[in-house]
Amino acid sequence: MQAVVLCGGEGVRLRPLTFYFQKTMVPIGDKEKPLLEYVVRLLTHHGFRDIILLTNYRANQITNYFNEGPRFNAHFEFIQDVRDVTGTGGALLNAREELQENFIIYYGDILSSIDLGKMWNEHIDNDAACTVALAKDFPVRVGVADISNDGVLKGFVEKPMLGRPVSIGIFALNRRAVDLIEEIEEGKRKDGKKPSVDLTGELIPLLIERGDKVQSYLTDSFWYDVGSLERYEKLENHVVEKELSYLLK
Repeated sequence: MQAVVLCGGEGVRLRPLTFYFQKTMVPIGDKEKPLLEYVVRLLTHHGFRDIILLTNYRANQITNYFNEGPRFNAHFEFIQDVRDVTGTGGALLNAREELQENFIIYYGDILSSIDLGKMWNEHIDNDAACTVALAKDFPVRVGVADISNDGVLKGFVEKPMLGRPVSIGIFALNRRAVDLIEEIEEGKRKDGKKPSVDLTGELIPLLIERGDKVQSYLTDSFWYDVGSLERYEKLENHVVEKELSYLLK
């Protein structure tokens, strides 16, 4: 089973840390292991041994740390951006020749304990073009106002649950869907637009529009987006230990 990890972004929202670190290499938890190590350990825990790491910004930090595949019981391939197509779609196009028929896409700034094996099996059993991992609920990060019909503010509900599933930056993809990235790219070039393609914002909606089978995988597993400095600072060590310590044993 194959997985592709997106770990090439500059991590602008994590500055100033990312002036010095690749965003997926920021230290996490009491053991101060890189965030990306938790991602890799989760993948191998569920049987994904063939791992492609899509790198760009500060790529050497990743290759130097993970170069010894046997230490993680995995085979790594490091693929750096060479095309002029940017965005997550452009990064995936760089790996096109190495992709198996089906593979997992994992955004490298996401911590999770999701059961990737179960998600993979459902993706294959459903013969889906794409299977998107969704958290069953999500706390809104700000207070929500309660306003009467005549505009009177009655109060606030602090950080309520959204009440709808949300994407967590992990999905399974069939290789045939990658062809659509080039279609999106070519369409943008014809319109004189920048050839940047986003997997979540453009590829998946196009699959749905075309009538390809896009399956959801609902999970109540732990997940945490470490993509901003605020989120990183709020990630407490005891949470990492409680939810993910089993990956380091």
